[in-house]
Amino acid sequence: MRADSRLARLGLWLRAHQGQIRALQWLVMAIYLVLLILPALLPLPPAQASLLDSLNGIAQMLFWGLWWPGVILSVLLFGRLWCGLLCPEGMLSEWASQRGRGRRAPDWLRWPGWPLLAFVLTTVYGQLLSVYQYPRPALLILGGSTVAAMAVGYAYARNKRIWCRYLCPVSGVFGLLARLAPLHYAVDRAAWDAPPSRKVIAINCAPLIDIRRMDSASQCHQCGRCAGQRDAVQWAWRQPGQEIITLRPEQTRGWEVALLLYGLIGTAGGAFLWSSSTLLLQAKQGLAGWLIEHERALWLLDDTAPWWLLTHYPQLNDSFSWLDGALILAYIALAALTLGSWAWAWLAAAARLLQHDWRARQRQLAYCLTPLAGLTLLLGLSLTSFSQLRGLGLALNWRGWLQGGLLLAGLLWSLQLAWAQLAGLPRRRRALLLYAPAPIGIALVWLGLLFGA
Repeated sequence: MRADSRLARLGLWLRAHQGQIRALQWLVMAIYLVLLILPALLPLPPAQASLLDSLNGIAQMLFWGLWWPGVILSVLLFGRLWCGLLCPEGMLSEWASQRGRGRRAPDWLRWPGWPLLAFVLTTVYGQLLSVYQYPRPALLILGGSTVAAMAVGYAYARNKRIWCRYLCPVSGVFGLLARLAPLHYAVDRAAWDAPPSRKVIAINCAPLIDIRRMDSASQCHQCGRCAGQRDAVQWAWRQPGQEIITLRPEQTRGWEVALLLYGLIGTAGGAFLWSSSTLLLQAKQGLAGWLIEHERALWLLDDTAPWWLLTHYPQLNDSFSWLDGALILAYIALAALTLGSWAWAWLAAAARLLQHDWRARQRQLAYCLTPLAGLTLLLGLSLTSFSQLRGLGLALNWRGWLQGGLLLAGLLWSLQLAWAQLAGLPRRRRALLLYAPAPIGIALVWLGLLFGA
């Protein structure tokens, strides 16, 4: 209880020091812009250069080796604290909204499928451009997203984060992972509805949440602005994953489940898997040989596409042909459909066993895969981190234990959430046996990637 009290006071501190938070956000934005823009303006270092030999290498290490894995880990631990306190894109979108036209957000912008579409498109496009290796693709994708966030903020609403709520490519992913976090802002509905003991000061919830009815950390940016409001809102601990265990059917969202299965598990999995796939390499060699032998569509072997369409750095002997691009697209699409549908089928089998009206139960069970999805995303990003560390000559004998431990933790946590969610239901054990192949199959795919099984 004492810990809860300290945490509640910390939430109140955040509310009282929004000016300092704004200054911190501007500092993070300045670092972000330097790391994003300056390397793209400099010539690429030679292939044999160390990461620490140039600003390009340092920015690559900071962005993809530390920054993004750290952001994912922070969402798993603290909810969307990154969004509310540090994210430069969200801050700039809200800043533009304060000075913009303030129009009502149109219906097309509120389409619930945008998070899935935006995540898939940016993930796939980033793979085609080798965004983890080169600064210009990072500037194009991340910088383009930031410009779009400011444009949307300028056009719609006032003092809000419309971009973050509806269009940000990672907002949907963060919303899923935040459900697992042990930190959240708890709302006491009875205290909120009671007559206030003092004058109530209106607050601005930038991500457009009805705070009075907030029962999920999914959309909350953890900015602290509502802490203490009507003596009913406080920053508090909860059991990790409790929000998924107690998820009600009306709280499930079909598009969010699709993002989880076919985006976070499927598309992201394919994006991390393709570069080490012997099947893809064999397909490329076989198709290239057939095209040459039959003198058919030889343009597919051309590797002169511009860098903003396909990877093209001939000075470093790194260029994708049209065939490379087509095969990467096909591989990621096949991986997304296979992994997502594998999970979907087993979830359906478990749900059908439990009840005739099984679709809502299927969606509820899907959320139990969130820990495995989040930790495999962290594992995929760690591949870049460890590759960079090896390039610096560091011994990483503990890498396998760490990655294997994270994979096992994600698998066991997903199974535990399903077991807890099914508590009190008849045929609980049989349903869990039908659910289990979904996370186990996904974990085995990642086991093959990590350890060459």
